[in-house]
Amino acid sequence: MDLITRRGFNVALGTSAAAFALRGLPAFAQAKTYAIGTGGTGGVYYPLGGAVANVLSKNLPGVQATAEVTGGSVDNLKLIASGQSEIGFSMADAALDAQNGQDKFKSAKVPLRTLLVLYPNRMHVVTIDGTGIDKMSDLKGKRVSTGAPGSATEVMAFRVIEAAGLDKDKDMRRERLSVAESVNAIKDRKIDAFFWVGGLPTAAVTDLGATPGVKMKLVDHADLAEKMNAKYGKLYSPSTIPAGSYPGTAAANQNTEVWNILVTGDKMSDDDAYKIVKTLIERKADLVAVHKEAEAFGMENQVQERSPIPFHPGAMRYFKEKGVGG
Repeated sequence: MDLITRRGFNVALGTSAAAFALRGLPAFAQAKTYAIGTGGTGGVYYPLGGAVANVLSKNLPGVQATAEVTGGSVDNLKLIASGQSEIGFSMADAALDAQNGQDKFKSAKVPLRTLLVLYPNRMHVVTIDGTGIDKMSDLKGKRVSTGAPGSATEVMAFRVIEAAGLDKDKDMRRERLSVAESVNAIKDRKIDAFFWVGGLPTAAVTDLGATPGVKMKLVDHADLAEKMNAKYGKLYSPSTIPAGSYPGTAAANQNTEVWNILVTGDKMSDDDAYKIVKTLIERKADLVAVHKEAEAFGMENQVQERSPIPFHPGAMRYFKEKGVGG
């Protein structure tokens, strides 16, 4: 989806078209516009990104921020690289690839700065009763969605599959679907399982769990974090999706997680970065009202160990004011 289509879709969803019109104003205009890359409508990035845009627009004079529907982290990082977005949600592993010019970013490195460490993304390996899938090795020979093109779900899914001793191309019939598309496909028995990395709860996965006549299962794979880190660096941790996080999940799921970060390019001024970070931290309650994962947007998580990307100097200035070294 190109940027014009993406922005048009946002307007159709009710995002103010005024922000886009403002981009065409002369340089002396006072208003600043921030396009924020989020993700698909079935995930967590999109509603949280909308909340972030709303908080910035309401609390920063002369600022109009808009949340954009995208494929996810990889798309967001490429939009920042091209100057089409100012801010983006990203998983830490995809951001590190972008900064280093690796994997999906081999054509060019993307200079990035972290504004905020957000919340941990849990890898969901989702299936349903009747597929014969109870453990990772059971994915062999199955129809599996590994995430949408342009998403960091795909990046991490490939690494989980590799750590499980499977070949993503030879050992499964692979689809590249968003989480919402994956849920519809598994309901229709067009796929047997799907990967999704996101916050808790993810709306589309909740929908699957609540579907009459469908028994959803989450496949354990926490034991693979060590193998993933051995190859890709210390990005992943064993984690748990608590029992009851989704309808019908009576047992906890032992999975892997990676942190999300809010990033910008290397062109944002220190003053702008400071104001954005200050506003999001101090208006956190407004974000939590939209999705509970925003509870993690606190000072206690603003530590460099959780972001492989350096903090923006403007963000560091605010953290130091609050007694956190970053």
